Amino acid sequence: MRAAVVTTFGGPEAVEIADVERPEPGAGQIRIKVAAATLNPVDAGVRSGAFGGAGTRRGLGWDVAGTVEAADVAAGWQPGEAVVALHYGLANPLGTHAEHVVVDASAAAKAPATLDATHAATLPLNALTAAQALDLLDVRAGQSLLVTGAAGAVGGYAVQLAAHRGIEVTAYASAADEELLRGLGATHVVPRGTAPAPADAVLDTAVLGAEALAWVRDGGAYAGVIPGAAPAPERGVRTAAVEVAPDGARLAELVRLADEGVLTTRVAETYALADAVKAHARLAEGGVRGRLVLIP
Repeated sequence: MRAAVVTTFGGPEAVEIADVERPEPGAGQIRIKVAAATLNPVDAGVRSGAFGGAGTRRGLGWDVAGTVEAADVAAGWQPGEAVVALHYGLANPLGTHAEHVVVDASAAAKAPATLDATHAATLPLNALTAAQALDLLDVRAGQSLLVTGAAGAVGGYAVQLAAHRGIEVTAYASAADEELLRGLGATHVVPRGTAPAPADAVLDTAVLGAEALAWVRDGGAYAGVIPGAAPAPERGVRTAAVEVAPDGARLAELVRLADEGVLTTRVAETYALADAVKAHARLAEGGVRGRLVLIP
């Protein structure tokens, strides 16, 4: 089968489309015939060598939407079922940017009934990250949440999830994104470069660090999106960073919210798997609203 991999680190040109052996599911696993797979910033990090692994093959892709093709008998899935899943890992020799991928059965959920595979593929990594970050913050209905980088994929899902829970959301983003963010549920939109009012909690998807920490009220909570890189606590503010974890049951809840129209999926552009280098180059340009999706 064909898969996008890197064996040497660098820019978009480091991505190779290789012929590799089709993976077989082990105990508690399923093999998915990939219909669509999202390109995320973490893939650019793997490609550039930000996570190490020189001299080894690294697969690309964490999100997948597709069809169960083979399953361990105890996995609980049947061939032909449409699913979405998170294929977690910085050191996988194969990722979801491939024609087939094997994932743990517990990482998969039934695909949304109302979305095509291209849009469904944008849910697993980004929506799970947003949901698990809100868990870390433990922000409740009636409290206030500031989301930096709110127009991005994780930020956008966080705005929607928080607003759905009755949380007052302030979005910190480009002024050009105000209409988008209010449509996602933000009560307030603060343009970049303007200091927002203190909030009970801050989700810092823009990785501003200490600057965003200063916008948390005393005794509040801060969550970043780079594991191990949260700023030190101060003023009684709890600080943490989310490290997304596969969770099929939680993903199923997010699928339900997508089907109910609570979560809006955003696809910027699609690329054939063979054009993965072009997709990486587009991601590197920046300014993407929504996700880039690869189609095998």
